[in-house]
Amino acid sequence: MGAGGGTVRHGVQMQDRSKVQITGVQRVESFDHEEIVLRTVQGVLRVKGTGLHIQGLDLEAGACGVDGSIESLTYKDEKAAERRGNLLGRLVR
Repeated sequence: MGAGGGTVRHGVQMQDRSKVQITGVQRVESFDHEEIVLRTVQGVLRVKGTGLHIQGLDLEAGACGVDGSIESLTYKDEKAAERRGNLLGRLVR
């Protein structure tokens, strides 16, 4: 929940493929200089690149900055993975 009890919003703002500001961050799943994985209110976000660094992480506010050479931002579709897992489970029975 955000200030005033409203829902937390998710946003991504990139500048020159070298800086990205992300809101709606719940936690950092993993990070190194080539990939940062964030859990957001909209799912898992993977930031890939080189020389990546987390800047200004504030989980209370749900905000995070990343700088470095950003090559891609992708979301993991957890619901699709769950559906595939359920289908496989039904086929194996």
